Amino acid sequence: MTKQALIVGASGIVGSATAALLVEQGWQVHGLARRPGEQQGVTPVAADLLDAAGTATALAGLRPDAVFITTWLRQDSEAENIRVNATMVRNLLDGLRANDGAARHVALVTGLKHYLGPFEAYGKGTLPQTPFREEQGRLDVENFYYAQEDEVFAAAERDGFSWSVHRPHTVIGKAVGNAMNMGTTLAVYATMCRETGRPFRFPGSAAQWNGLTDMTDAGQLARHLLWAATTPAAANEAFNIVNGDVFRWSWMWQRIADWFGVEVAPFDGTVMPLEQQMADDANLWREIATREGLAEPDLARLASPWHTDADLGRPIEVVTDMSKSRKLGFTAYQPTDDAFFALFERLRADRLIP
Repeated sequence: MTKQALIVGASGIVGSATAALLVEQGWQVHGLARRPGEQQGVTPVAADLLDAAGTATALAGLRPDAVFITTWLRQDSEAENIRVNATMVRNLLDGLRANDGAARHVALVTGLKHYLGPFEAYGKGTLPQTPFREEQGRLDVENFYYAQEDEVFAAAERDGFSWSVHRPHTVIGKAVGNAMNMGTTLAVYATMCRETGRPFRFPGSAAQWNGLTDMTDAGQLARHLLWAATTPAAANEAFNIVNGDVFRWSWMWQRIADWFGVEVAPFDGTVMPLEQQMADDANLWREIATREGLAEPDLARLASPWHTDADLGRPIEVVTDMSKSRKLGFTAYQPTDDAFFALFERLRADRLIP
């Protein structure tokens, strides 16, 4: 019998990659979003998860074997992040239950802010030692990831489904209009440096430039989601998920510069946020897009410098342990430089960069 999946946030970086993998694997895939786009093999489901009744109506008749929650809405404060994002998860799971469609497995994608704290307290105060391991407890701060988890845990106990929580580091993948999109942000930044002759300047901290770090390719995360949903030993567990390699930005920055043919500016330890470097670039990007016939002339829909600055400006080394998944049989590996290069090729093929 064909398995059925519901992907929540199907138009995002993680959701679209997961949908593509499940379609390839023969699943029947439904993709939920407020404004679903077209994706091959995916049946769109339009729903605003803040509307409980509308969500239940949109989910009527769906009985997914697995639900993949890959979305969130950024708010102006962590208190609002908690209220809004917990409500979205609650309405989703209540809506499925109301229509007799409770899933067998629910996977929730969060991230390393589980260990680092929310944006309001990002990388501040007392933090767990790296590499981050899943057994490290929650921080003593409010965090919408914890609120999302608690909604899943409560519904699982009520309805009897298994769950998994997936904690990626910064995700590399394609999605236009995404609020957290380092790969495309760096591609656009490098393109404008090449256009203007500006040096390709690392925007972040000395700790990030010199320290070890890792990242998560969207395809790697999709494989991990599918693995956990179909592996009994992975049920009711939280997992870190990264590519499997480690690197220093002092090396990766040069690799990215070489791909775009731009010159790297010497790094002297001064933080120069991309939000400042790119503050006046919207008109320049529109000119480049018009001249090159690009698909998206709106810089704000491609680049998310605020989020890239948050990641690259952290004052600590961030490395993630994958032992828990490895011991249970997940062995997939993705070199991070190759993940960047594959994304850049796709952006070029899709006429998002010249």
